[in-house]
Amino acid sequence: MVNPSIKTHTVDMNPKKRIALIAHDYRKDDLLDWVSQHREKLEKHELFGTGTTGGLIADKLGLEIHRFMSGPLGGDLQIGAAIAENKIDMLIFFWDPIQPQPHDVDIKALLRIAVVYNVPMACDRSSADFMISSPLLEGTYGRYVVDYSQRLKELSAINLGE
Repeated sequence: MVNPSIKTHTVDMNPKKRIALIAHDYRKDDLLDWVSQHREKLEKHELFGTGTTGGLIADKLGLEIHRFMSGPLGGDLQIGAAIAENKIDMLIFFWDPIQPQPHDVDIKALLRIAVVYNVPMACDRSSADFMISSPLLEGTYGRYVVDYSQRLKELSAINLGE
């Protein structure tokens, strides 16, 4: 149970979740296989993806998916912005921990913003399996969100020596 004292409000996630699907090049086949395996559940939800991954899901699996730009061209940041605007409820991001990425700072920003807004996130297949099989997927869910503004003021005061 989450300590309610840390939340400032909740964001209701509807039964039809808005799920972002992203995969780095060496993980795209794994994500396609995972999406295919869970197609029946996923097609009940609204899907989003970065350009290349979204295109592969649409072309190879025939699923409707809203596409952002390719990750290295700003797609990761677009998905991060959608999370901040409460337009994405869940993030499935099969990232490659071995291959250096030219847009690594964007990836870190996306992962950080998902944590800031308490968005359920899976970065590997096992975690994604647990998320997709959770009974919370099918109903309304009140996601706790913390207002970090007071903490940022306190940190700013410390940094300014107040």
